[in-house]
Amino acid sequence: MTAESSWLADWACRQARRLSVRRAPRSNRRSGSRRLSWSSALVVLTIVLAAPAAHADLRLCNLTTSRVGIALGYRDAQGWVTEGWWNLNPRACETLLKGDLAARYYYIYGVDYDRGGEWSGRAFMCTKDREFTIRGVEDCLARGFDRQGFFEIDTGEQKHWTIQLTDPNRPGAASR
Repeated sequence: MTAESSWLADWACRQARRLSVRRAPRSNRRSGSRRLSWSSALVVLTIVLAAPAAHADLRLCNLTTSRVGIALGYRDAQGWVTEGWWNLNPRACETLLKGDLAARYYYIYGVDYDRGGEWSGRAFMCTKDREFTIRGVEDCLARGFDRQGFFEIDTGEQKHWTIQLTDPNRPGAASR
């Protein structure tokens, strides 16, 4: 059972408990209502467990009010790779990598198309203005690429991870 299906099973049990508590006032509660709510829980739990396994992906959700461009950096079996651009509308999500995550650390660079500014960090990698896949992070300028600072995402070796990009004035926002 994956972590996500485990979470769904826990959620189904919590919902079933809520149903049993909300079914009727204590003085009017009959054993039949309790049986019905636990039966409902069993149906919900069966549906959750019968659902196909969740896809393991790296996703990014743009929780801002702006359109943003995203570049991704990561290390694979052949070395460092940067890819871009994913263009996300406000309040939209996009899958950046499909399948189980193979690395613990991923790196993001984001550009705010509407208000200007960027989400950046101290891990410098190569990018370019148009769609790209670039191997290696050394000598970006000499190789004809731009050099940008990416911020690090530590997935804790999870197989699925969602990054939430927020406005800089919201509490807990990523550095810009």
